[in-house]
Amino acid sequence: MRKFLIQLATLFGVGRFPKGPGTVATMVTIPLVILLWKLGPLIYMGAIVLLLPVGIIACEFYEQEKGGHDHKEIVIDEVLGFLITMVWLPLTWQAILIGFVLFRLLDITKPLFIGYLDKKIQGGLGVMVDDVAAGIIASLIMQVLYTQTNWLGSQVLVP
Repeated sequence: MRKFLIQLATLFGVGRFPKGPGTVATMVTIPLVILLWKLGPLIYMGAIVLLLPVGIIACEFYEQEKGGHDHKEIVIDEVLGFLITMVWLPLTWQAILIGFVLFRLLDITKPLFIGYLDKKIQGGLGVMVDDVAAGIIASLIMQVLYTQTNWLGSQVLVP
């Protein structure tokens, strides 16, 4: 189980991508967003709730294995952050594109309290919490865009 969780931390090797592993992992998460969206909001939310503690444990094991904190190879945090970003939104190409860009922008720049969380909290929780915060902020912005504009489109991407 420990080896599986260590592999999960890197999303089974995606985190070893030489350039922009966090961005690649977020991109790889798009099919998971589509699948969970098709399965319904309860399963989607259940996946998020399950992935948080599993991701924390996976990150903790990875850090114990490699030493140090928040290795660039760990990308399960990006998966969870993007899933949070896209929760309860229409499944359109516009929503996916804007959500992707917004989440990556918040995750990379770490504005507001996100940077503080990234620096102050250690261990597996520390790896995950800044991406969870970025995902929550991105999701809140996306919800405003969804309810107040037509920027996210009106066509469902997948029937």
